[in-house]
Amino acid sequence: MLILSMVFVLSNVASQSTAPSAATNSGAATPSTASAAVSSLPPSPKGKSTVIGGEITKVDPVRDQFMLKVFGAKGKPIKILYDERTQVFENGKRVRLLDLHPVDHASIETTLDGTTIFALRIHTLSQLPEGETQGRVINFNPQNGELTLNTALSKEAITLRIPSDIGVSTVGQHANAGRPGNLSDITRGSLLDVKFTSGKSGHGVATHIDILATPGSAFIFDGNLAFLDAHAGRLTVVDPSDDQSYQITYDPAHFHVSNDLHAGSRVRVATTFDGSKYVASEITME
Repeated sequence: MLILSMVFVLSNVASQSTAPSAATNSGAATPSTASAAVSSLPPSPKGKSTVIGGEITKVDPVRDQFMLKVFGAKGKPIKILYDERTQVFENGKRVRLLDLHPVDHASIETTLDGTTIFALRIHTLSQLPEGETQGRVINFNPQNGELTLNTALSKEAITLRIPSDIGVSTVGQHANAGRPGNLSDITRGSLLDVKFTSGKSGHGVATHIDILATPGSAFIFDGNLAFLDAHAGRLTVVDPSDDQSYQITYDPAHFHVSNDLHAGSRVRVATTFDGSKYVASEITME
């Protein structure tokens, strides 16, 4: 496979071209010769492409290759070749091939060119995007910093890495709300809001944790009744201050709910968080 960098292609074309006069012979390739050099490259490999995520290291513009540490892989970094046919993007913007440099997070669209791996497109990020999720703690191991959450947005549990020096806050209405927290406050069944970035291991790495509720903590919701199922013992209250919806359960066999309640009613609901849901102990109309 012909592997040439843009620098050497242009310099070779320039040295081989004959200028009309000494005054115009600057050693740089003319547009026509540069275009001819690029067109002399073979077409991009047509094999099936695969996207690989990892850390780019040891960029070698002389050999037109770089090493990629694949996220989550325990083996050695893999060698990937590139040339002028490779498109490079940084933060979604097309950049020059010569701007390729080592970076912690990259997404590489690759294909096989014979037995070698060739980069068709390289996407890099100068700053990592931050994600956020809410979920209930299934398990937390402070020794290895592994937190497993059950979230409403995913059918499967997600696992996050928790640095020992992470910032933790307690929010909500329980007695400790508003004070700085620590990792020992996180127990099985706790409801958390976690901000995170993508780590090199393939797991998300948490950057901040808000403890929204812990098992046994009390909450009072004042808002508008959006949904009521008196037979199943379920209702939804919307807090007008932040437009957040809260699903609350109660035991219809031991809890009288006024027949005057309907969607739109203003209510006050005293609850306890039991580790999986808010359970009403009192419902009153306002």
